[in-house]
Amino acid sequence: MDQPEPPSRASVYHRSSATFRSWWAQLPLAPFRPRLLDAWQGYDRHRFLKDCGAGLTVGIVALPLAMAFAIASGVPPESGLFTAIIAGFLIALLGGSHVQIGGPAGAFIVIVYGIVERYGLANLLISTILAGGLLFLMGWLRLGGLVRYIPVSIVIGFTNGIAVLIALSQLKDLLGLSPERMPADFVGQIQTLAAHMHQLDVLSLLMGLATLALVTVWPRMVGRDGVAPPAWHASRVFRAVSHLPGPIVALVLFSVVTALLALPVATIGSRFGGIPQGLPSFAWPAFTWDGVRQLFIPTITIAMLGAIESLLCARVADNLSTLPRHNPNQELMAQGVANMVTPFFGGIPATGTIARTVTNVRAGATSPVAGMVHAAVLLLIVLVAAPLAVHVPLPVLAGILLSVAWNMGEWKAFAHLKQYHYTYRTILVGTFLLTVIFDLTVAVEVGLVLACVFFIYRMSTLFRIERDELAPGVLLCRLYGSLFFGAVGKVEDLPEQLPPGVRVLVLEASRLISMDTSGLDALVQLQRTLARQGVRLVLCGLNEQPASLLQRSGRVADTFGVDNVMSDLSAVQQAVASTVVSPQATPPVTPPATP
Repeated sequence: MDQPEPPSRASVYHRSSATFRSWWAQLPLAPFRPRLLDAWQGYDRHRFLKDCGAGLTVGIVALPLAMAFAIASGVPPESGLFTAIIAGFLIALLGGSHVQIGGPAGAFIVIVYGIVERYGLANLLISTILAGGLLFLMGWLRLGGLVRYIPVSIVIGFTNGIAVLIALSQLKDLLGLSPERMPADFVGQIQTLAAHMHQLDVLSLLMGLATLALVTVWPRMVGRDGVAPPAWHASRVFRAVSHLPGPIVALVLFSVVTALLALPVATIGSRFGGIPQGLPSFAWPAFTWDGVRQLFIPTITIAMLGAIESLLCARVADNLSTLPRHNPNQELMAQGVANMVTPFFGGIPATGTIARTVTNVRAGATSPVAGMVHAAVLLLIVLVAAPLAVHVPLPVLAGILLSVAWNMGEWKAFAHLKQYHYTYRTILVGTFLLTVIFDLTVAVEVGLVLACVFFIYRMSTLFRIERDELAPGVLLCRLYGSLFFGAVGKVEDLPEQLPPGVRVLVLEASRLISMDTSGLDALVQLQRTLARQGVRLVLCGLNEQPASLLQRSGRVADTFGVDNVMSDLSAVQQAVASTVVSPQATPPVTPPATP
């Protein structure tokens, strides 16, 4: 008999390829559609001018912040500027929000500084590229909506913790100290600052505090935020200056004073030698497999923080604007592309920035064009005015970042803690302390574990059983809530709590919202225990989800019996009245096989 010919390599390949294509087509992948495509509909000259004005305003606001964030992160100031230019343009071009502004963020300062301190700048760039790929994958797999499941107590806790760490990292420049090395951890920074307090420079301290005061009171001085403008607001010079944001005014004012008076304070020129005047050049980061294996935790941290910050920022923008709401999956994919591209030009991690996004909305932005204009404005400033950055005093940048740290923290949440349950207080304070003392990754992980534990406990307390006598010898138990693995103990205790003379136990489940497999297993064990005691178990009133689980498991026929699963309580009452429900009708129970 002839042997069948083995399948050819080509046929095997085609069958495998067809199987892979079928599997791939079933994946719920998000389409890549930037919000800019939707914004073009009905776009006109009026909207373009509004976007240009908003982009110009945000670009000026972003200039000092980009440099300050980079310096605080332990990298040169041009890294922050290049990140704001490249990532800001890509996030606006490809993002899922009409008004979100991307770039270096204060939330990344502590993370980036720690990675640079421990792994070096080259590994930071590699970790950022890997995090960008992870962000893109998260958006592509439609995981953008999962960020909303992070409890607000965790978000407030780590946000306030990051704000404290940002403020702590600026004390060195604010006080004019010059330690050889600044540790990345909280305790190490406190010890280093205490050990170098003899280097305190009064001039740096006064300049930093003056910057902080000017940035704080500037909105009141120019009549913003609902405050009436002063009488001298009518002068032409002041009217022109009043349109500038406070950080820019402080930056220009103290830079001019420092240059004219040759004040002995640390500047960008004295520490970094200035900012390159020109376009960033492409450079391939040094890549080794051994180095990549060490970057798993930093990569996860950057991706997780980037996703949380960008989507929280987009939600804030949605609440402030009447434009269509953002697409979280598209936003994550844009963040991923930006973080994969920017490191090749010396950039650092980027995400959505709340302060610049809010400024963009209030300036009248109508589309992502405003974010692209903001990047173009920053590029123009770098090409034209980069040599002037050598005169920017570092205490001024420290004062600006202290203002950013104060504004990003939700400090009223601590004052309102007594109004909330102890579980909320525990998660918020615990996440805050862990962020400050250890790091963000540990804080979020522990916070999520605590949130899950408290949620399970709370849901288990909401499940309850109410008992009532339906007829002589018939006990009715009404189930309320969700029967899941955290609440099965209340069902398992029922056999021991039965009054004497009970021959039938009826579980009425019309108010049972849901049931998991642990809850089903608890009912199966309850039926077996009651059968050994000569008590019949009847289920009635099952809702759609518990009834579906019971049917799919096959337990209706082989465990409970068809006659013991009824539609509602009235059917049970009719059965009781006609004596159908009786202990003699209890189906025999087959003991489990001995393993």
